[in-house]
Amino acid sequence: MARSKMKTTGASVSTVRRAKHGGIWTTMFALISLLWISPVFIVLLNSFKRKAYIFRNPFGISTAPLSAGFVKWQAGISKTFVGWLNYANAVKKTNFFQCFGYSLFITVASVALIVLCCSMCAWYIVRVHNVMTKGIYLLCLFSMIVPFQMVMFTLSKFANMLHLSNPWGIVIVYLGFGAGLAVFMFTGFVKSVPIEIEEAAMIDGCTPPEMFFRVVIPIMKPTIITVAILDAMWIWNDYLLPSLVLNINKYKTIPIAVQYLKQSHGQIDWGAMMAVLVLAIVPIIIFYMAAQKYIIEGVMAGAVKG
Repeated sequence: MARSKMKTTGASVSTVRRAKHGGIWTTMFALISLLWISPVFIVLLNSFKRKAYIFRNPFGISTAPLSAGFVKWQAGISKTFVGWLNYANAVKKTNFFQCFGYSLFITVASVALIVLCCSMCAWYIVRVHNVMTKGIYLLCLFSMIVPFQMVMFTLSKFANMLHLSNPWGIVIVYLGFGAGLAVFMFTGFVKSVPIEIEEAAMIDGCTPPEMFFRVVIPIMKPTIITVAILDAMWIWNDYLLPSLVLNINKYKTIPIAVQYLKQSHGQIDWGAMMAVLVLAIVPIIIFYMAAQKYIIEGVMAGAVKG
């Protein structure tokens, strides 16, 4: 009886300690997360300020301290902020909705093409064992190692020669750069799929295309979502590749439009730039928050297995 009481007491003490330590760790990581979020908050805050006060008081909300009295503090707020005027200027100066349309088309089309082509390629590599499939897999892995700076000038030249300097052509370029990681993740997942499932579908009369789209694709859903999320965030925020490939006199993505707010002699409309940055990050943040729960699941299912 005494021993059971001692065991119960020891277990309860251990539980209390774990709960205490868990609370400390939770508090610490919550504070760290605030440090990561703070740049976004600062950009959001300054997107409503007058240009003169963005650098004069980037972290404050009023030109007068609260100790000077509530009336003066409130008057300082009205003097510091301009409301939605920066957003109106940003939309007008950058032709934001057209840039948003180009960025949306390029991102969606590129991600769809990467997911479709790379999943088919990975399935073929795993199920067909010959020298060609091994060579394709090694080339995909090698493409992950080569720095972009080594191929950027050659890429720009070939893109002009092949008339890829448009939103439809850059989708093909993104397929080439995104194939390495996507094929690697899809290959790792397909290796963990029992081949007996596909053999059963073949016995039922499925052709290879029907087997892929009806059997393999639904099983690959976690990895497909993960690849889509990672590539969407990369392509949406990419500046260097569109600036090298696209004809920026006709087609501007959002990152390029942000850069064009920098005028001659280094003059920058910081209020409009902060506003367009907020408009640019809001869609991808919403997309990431809606799909973040699939990232860990897909990475573990695709990259760790096999």
